[in-house]
Amino acid sequence: MNLSPADTNYPRGYAQTRRLFDDHIAVSATDPRSAHNHALPQESGPLARMAPIRQKAYAAGRAAAHQAMRDLGHPLAPVLMAPDRAPVWPTGLTGSISHSQTCCIAALGRVDQVAALGVDVEEDSDLDQDLLTTVCTVDERAWLSVLPKSQAGRMAKLIFSAKECAYKCQYSRSKTLFGFDTLCVTPDPACGQFEATFLTDIRHFPAGTRLAGRFAIEDGLIVTAMILRS
Repeated sequence: MNLSPADTNYPRGYAQTRRLFDDHIAVSATDPRSAHNHALPQESGPLARMAPIRQKAYAAGRAAAHQAMRDLGHPLAPVLMAPDRAPVWPTGLTGSISHSQTCCIAALGRVDQVAALGVDVEEDSDLDQDLLTTVCTVDERAWLSVLPKSQAGRMAKLIFSAKECAYKCQYSRSKTLFGFDTLCVTPDPACGQFEATFLTDIRHFPAGTRLAGRFAIEDGLIVTAMILRS
């Protein structure tokens, strides 16, 4: 799906996500509110256990992943769900799926070109204040405290998204569950970039390891993206 940012017909969320990834990464976007998204029969097993809104998000994610496969020139194949709920990518591919209330994004690459991907999309709104101390470290809250109030809530949501993105990206290697306090995110709003630094040792990622990512805030969405090279 080679659409330019000037094309008004691209799905919402596509243009900004496309700019965050290299050209050899396929990106696709769908609307999780649409009734036109469908999972393949092999992917439909988990649907019976999901609430209706989650069913729509799941179908939108699979539909976006299928389009990304086509854009890569890869034969259409199911993206199954592992017991830990992570996507099981077809042999030779790696990717990431994320959805908000109004947008679903899939990013997909070939394992001979990239080791892992992370993508996250959130509605462009303030982070719930009740989540601030759960999501943000002391250092992150100190950075937020000096920002204008009109910016602090959105930047807190950016930190949340960046941590979600980094977690997805590293998970295919570490297979380790951890909380928000494992990472410290340093955003650079002027450059649209961020670093996520491990504060504790995780399998394959010693404390101090830094992962670099990019972000875009536009069209009512916050999108974060990350690549681990092969």
